[in-house]
Amino acid sequence: MPISRAEIPAEDAEVLIDQLCQRWSADHDVERHDHRVEVRFDAGSCYLVAEPDKLMVVVEAVEDGVHDRLEWEVDAALDALKGVELDIVWEA
Repeated sequence: MPISRAEIPAEDAEVLIDQLCQRWSADHDVERHDHRVEVRFDAGSCYLVAEPDKLMVVVEAVEDGVHDRLEWEVDAALDALKGVELDIVWEA
């Protein structure tokens, strides 16, 4: 299972998590635990953790072929919420 993570500078990490939960809850299983969230997609999961100055994101795919698509979906959702294209660097 391929896994990648990104640290996104954000003073509003909690707000971003709230907005992502709203965005994804209609189509995906969203489970929230305090400052942590797990979003289950058909092809894997996304884990979100709010920290005081950043949003931690982990993407775990069920197979290599869909991993990039999950990263792209998270990128696109965050870009839409922030209103700008973020330069998110994923680390394996």
